[in-house]
Amino acid sequence: MKFKTINPATEEVIGEYETMTNKQIKNILASCHSAFNNWKKTAVKHRADQMKSLANILRRDTEQLAKLATLEMGKTIKSARAEVEKCAWCAEIYAEQGAQWLAEEPVKADGKKNIIVFEPLGVVLAVMPWNFPFWQIFRCAIPTLVAGNGMLLRHSNQVPQCAMAIEKIFCDAGFGDLFRTIITDHDAIAQLLAEDAIVGVSLTGSTEAGSKVAAIAGQNLKKVVLELGGSDPFIVLDDANIEIAVKNAVTGRTLNNGQSCIAAKRFIVHEKIAESFSKKFTEAMKSLVVGDPMDEKTDVGPLVNAQALKKVEEQMKEAVKKGATIATGGKRTGKKGYFFMPTVLNVAKDSLVMHDEVFAPCAAVHVIKNDDEAIAVANNIQFGLGGSVWTKNLERGEKIARKIDAGAVFVNSIVKSDPRMPFGGIKKSGIGRELGTFGLREFVNVKTINIYELK
Repeated sequence: MKFKTINPATEEVIGEYETMTNKQIKNILASCHSAFNNWKKTAVKHRADQMKSLANILRRDTEQLAKLATLEMGKTIKSARAEVEKCAWCAEIYAEQGAQWLAEEPVKADGKKNIIVFEPLGVVLAVMPWNFPFWQIFRCAIPTLVAGNGMLLRHSNQVPQCAMAIEKIFCDAGFGDLFRTIITDHDAIAQLLAEDAIVGVSLTGSTEAGSKVAAIAGQNLKKVVLELGGSDPFIVLDDANIEIAVKNAVTGRTLNNGQSCIAAKRFIVHEKIAESFSKKFTEAMKSLVVGDPMDEKTDVGPLVNAQALKKVEEQMKEAVKKGATIATGGKRTGKKGYFFMPTVLNVAKDSLVMHDEVFAPCAAVHVIKNDDEAIAVANNIQFGLGGSVWTKNLERGEKIARKIDAGAVFVNSIVKSDPRMPFGGIKKSGIGRELGTFGLREFVNVKTINIYELK
């Protein structure tokens, strides 16, 4: 099957590609599995140390890689550079901590010696999206390889150049066939999950995609890690520093042109400061520079494709129909490319934009009366990925954070992923964790060894 890629900023065709045949895919999997059989015998420290070479290559090729991401999916060039740097940092964290995080653990039980060891399983299939074409893959691949596994990447066909560049990076860093990229359609995923050499799948994507892949994996008794959609609450309490909250609200909502699972999407604001916050937030969103993502001055680039643009237009129309008022934006920019204006909506809690994920630079502001109402509105959703609380009272902030249904809640910070901390969601935002010790141990055999002394 052939497919074309389109530059979302210009609507011009970048290139035409052809998906691999079943035979090609099986040969690649066989090579990856063979490499795994050697890799699993190496010491964890050796695997971790190898990540230093990966970090060096990422930093060496930052500009080239950043331009690929900007070209294929419209990320601003400055955020693309930051994404590549974050991948290098992740490699360094696992180089430093990987051996310690996988160290065997002694346990007191009824034997003379009882220990827990963590052993690799095999080749993990990674099914990844376009919105963070490097970070999504490296945050999954680095711990998986340090754990002793191999990885087969099925990347989004929106970013085939990024996908092939990632394979080259791992090869140049000395990993050989341990990390391979395949260019396929969606049908190949089911076929791969039926292969004995594939031991599990890690998917980042929509809730619908995660549900389908999890069902196939379940039929084949394969381990699943899913990082799915989100509609994170951004709770601004009456004692918050409004200027700081507004600055972070803009960053949190427009990160990656608004196309991030952990973007702040629902702004739940206390009535005492709602007018002031909304006015300043609207002015700040209105002042953002929308345009060519290759331009250093650009704040917000295009959405990824025509379908994404059409979907957000439909969401805005529905919101207005339900009584929302548009403070700024709410429509296309009118220029060539898939550009949508940074938008602020004042909405009621029954609006679909307060329940569905909006993958665009569009913020829904909802006013609440007290902390209990803020918590209730924040939790009244199918998702549970992240959330943030803004207040000068840290004790109050922590108390609310503990009551938010999410995988991660931040007080006085936007939601972000960190290689040292577990990352993932609950409810329809996913299953399992990436990063930190928890992510490192997702695709391992947690084996107990019990030794008894005969008397």
